Amino acid sequence: MEKMIISACISGAEVTKEQNPAVPYTVEEIAREAKSAYDAGASVIHLHVRWDDGTPTQDKGRFQECMDAIYELCPDVIIQPSTGGAVGMTDLERLQSTDVTPTPEFATLDCGTCNFGGDEIFINTDNTIENFARIMKEKGIKPELEVFDKGMIDIALKIDKKGLLVHPLHFDFVLGVQMSATIRDLVFMVGSIPAGSTWTATGIGRATWDIAAATIAMGGHVRTGFEDNLYLERGVLAKSNGELVEKVVKIAKLLGREIATPAEAREILSLPPR
Repeated sequence: MEKMIISACISGAEVTKEQNPAVPYTVEEIAREAKSAYDAGASVIHLHVRWDDGTPTQDKGRFQECMDAIYELCPDVIIQPSTGGAVGMTDLERLQSTDVTPTPEFATLDCGTCNFGGDEIFINTDNTIENFARIMKEKGIKPELEVFDKGMIDIALKIDKKGLLVHPLHFDFVLGVQMSATIRDLVFMVGSIPAGSTWTATGIGRATWDIAAATIAMGGHVRTGFEDNLYLERGVLAKSNGELVEKVVKIAKLLGREIATPAEAREILSLPPR
């Protein structure tokens, strides 16, 4: 079985220090959390950024500051900026994260509208998805196809038929938001993507470790971090993103999976060497 990529989603746009004091807001905190995840075995940093008060932003300058700070501590890491941003942001706001230097090699592409709970609706029209895919291809950015249910896989494949995606396709299954997070669901999602695709999976909250273990056993790649889960185990807050990555590494070792370095992750994902 090939080596496993660990992606660390270190902050997200929704979780707060009130929920876990270690959630990073400032540039220095974001760099610290990226380094903790990298040192523990993560080769991809999935990046949202905040203002110092915790407000999510897609500001190009803030992304540049955070990415520069991360690269200073982790020169070979793969930084994957989010083009999702936060609920209510415009398409132009969201795309600012791709306007940094150097141009990102990898970024997220959300493949459908999602109900985040209550009245929070994360809108991605067909036109938005197609436009984001076209812009990312023009810039030479490989998309990670963010899918929250089976229908979003179908939307991604529709965009692919228009020649707007980069092969081999790479999917990220986010389970436990719009679709339930069970091993049955994970197996169904994996069976719905084209042969030769690579994939990462994550379970939100209490589902995180079940989905991680199943993903490792099935040959996929694992996403973990404060964006998806704040707890090391029931009732025990993680002190850092690094602690969450360390737990994934331990599970992987028990199941016989080796962890990919950033260079190996680039090869698996068909990204250019850095």
